[in-house]
Amino acid sequence: MMIGPDKEFVAHSVPDILVFRLSRFPSMKNRKSGWLAVLLLGAATLGAQTPSPADALALEQRGKLPEAEQAWRLIVQQNPRDAGAFASLGLVLSQQGNYAEAAPAYREALELSPHLPGIQLNLGLAEFKQGHFAAAIAPLSAALAADPGSRQARALLGLSCYGAKRFSDAVKYLEPIAKLDPSNTELRQVLAQSCLWTKQYACATDEFRQILQQNPDSAAAHMLIGEALDGMGKTGDAMAEFQAAASAAPREPNVHFGLGYLHWKLHQDDAAIEEFEKELAINPRNSQALAYRGDIEMKRNHPEKALASLEQAVEFSPDLRVAQLDMGAVLVQLQRYPEAIQALSQAVRLDPTQPDAHFRLGRLYQTTGNTVEAKKEFAEARRLYQKADDSLAPKLSNAPPPLE
Repeated sequence: MMIGPDKEFVAHSVPDILVFRLSRFPSMKNRKSGWLAVLLLGAATLGAQTPSPADALALEQRGKLPEAEQAWRLIVQQNPRDAGAFASLGLVLSQQGNYAEAAPAYREALELSPHLPGIQLNLGLAEFKQGHFAAAIAPLSAALAADPGSRQARALLGLSCYGAKRFSDAVKYLEPIAKLDPSNTELRQVLAQSCLWTKQYACATDEFRQILQQNPDSAAAHMLIGEALDGMGKTGDAMAEFQAAASAAPREPNVHFGLGYLHWKLHQDDAAIEEFEKELAINPRNSQALAYRGDIEMKRNHPEKALASLEQAVEFSPDLRVAQLDMGAVLVQLQRYPEAIQALSQAVRLDPTQPDAHFRLGRLYQTTGNTVEAKKEFAEARRLYQKADDSLAPKLSNAPPPLE
């Protein structure tokens, strides 16, 4: 996948955006204006042993960041009401990559002076860099409200919304930036993924095709277009994209599972099995491939072969609903009823909105003479009418993929 489901959100790949800088304030020669004057006046009462803001700034300018950090710590210790000093401390900590301590310093600065310029953006960046995406949203929203034209704030806010799995919001913030910078492939990838996970398939296919224009041999982009096309009900077109991906990179993770799943949807079981086997030759722990291979064996009335494949799938992914559901059905066929009840009950717990597990569990309770529970499950199965999402995207990763 272009943005792999097993990779962490590498927030440090986003460049630092450190807005609050003393160099933005009036020259050192004019010490009676701006925040620099405030800092200097605040330091006048600190005593001879306490560095002045001018001393701390000079250390920063000379690249002596640890020494500058210590200077700012002494300044805020002596003057805990100095918002500018806390902001400067946060900046120096951020420059050293110490975002865990920079964020509280920025928050302290904002508590003392809520409208201090640039600090909301710096705070949002510090939270973002730590992977605290939900915590980054509020300060970044404030930064964007203060400066609606800030592409930095908008980009970080969109990425934070993606990281916090607020995909509709991610689309809202990232789409305008992507149009302004068509060559930014990384941004387009995140936007396209957000569109895909909010089922805005036209948006997703458009973005992925833009990516393909820059890299026509991108197997990952072909796969993602295939996912979007499948979501639009264009299974044949989706298969063509996955075949292109397999030709470009036959060992790309999930490419053969995707092809196999599309064959499975079209009831082309022999072709599906062949693709699942190819995927398992690359990754024997691909639980989706194991589960759908087991599903085909179950439908072919090969319960022992089906159970072996399904048990492997559950071993690797206990929360894979399709494997639990089919394993329950196979265990019923083998008259292993207590184990079947356990598997089907787990399928219900994993997604109580799907009627199939309730119906199968009801029939099993009926078979074992538990008429009270059978009636409950049949009633629930009748009540549920929501159709299961059988598109490919949720099958390729159980969670929306993090950013690279």
